[in-house]
Amino acid sequence: SHSKISRMEHGRVGFKERDVSDLLTLYGVTDSEERAALLNLAREANTPGWWHAYSDILPSWLEPYVGLEAAASVISTYQIQIIPGLLQTEGYARALIRQGSAVTEEQIARRSELRASRQEILRRPDAPQLWVVVDEGALRRPVGSREVVREQLAYLAEVADHPAVTLQILPFSAGAHSAMGGPFTILRFAEPDLADVVYIEQLTSALYLDKPVEVDSYLEVMDRLCLEARPVSHTPGILRQFLADT
Repeated sequence: SHSKISRMEHGRVGFKERDVSDLLTLYGVTDSEERAALLNLAREANTPGWWHAYSDILPSWLEPYVGLEAAASVISTYQIQIIPGLLQTEGYARALIRQGSAVTEEQIARRSELRASRQEILRRPDAPQLWVVVDEGALRRPVGSREVVREQLAYLAEVADHPAVTLQILPFSAGAHSAMGGPFTILRFAEPDLADVVYIEQLTSALYLDKPVEVDSYLEVMDRLCLEARPVSHTPGILRQFLADT
């Protein structure tokens, strides 16, 4: 029916394999390989992602981001207050989670486990390219004990050598810049038909922007940040200096 197709097109209902098969027949798709590929996509789409196991502690507004992050081929992010989640140590993550609303030790452990699971994408053979610009304030702001801070700085120095990671530091000396409004993340996908997505996290919700004019503005800001930040080759030396000062 028209109403069912409309619900499917607007993502209000899932795609059953039988529905997809019927639609392919209706649209005249008879090539067996093409039909098999599309039916396989339908099966995959109905398979819950690994993050669904954390639905008890994963806010509904964050769940789409975890799925997009896992599917992205390029992740560009600017962080002004904290170390990006994909580069956090367990100690840093736990200390950060404790600063939020009242949580039990079990919830802290589960959220820390979720963050560690997200970081597995950097260990995949097809790991996404991660381009990170971190404000100096995020590196100097103590989160947790001195040992936790030193461990986090040491880990950043280590992960900066990862072939999939590009890490730059924006020093205070850079002065005012175009991203002072707050942190953001840009997700790009290998599939040419999928639009880039800008993710902006708020205290109790998040924005997902995919209009080309909005995405282009953030891409331009990210390009400027990369030029204003210290060169990638300077990152290890800066982190060593921060470690010596901590």
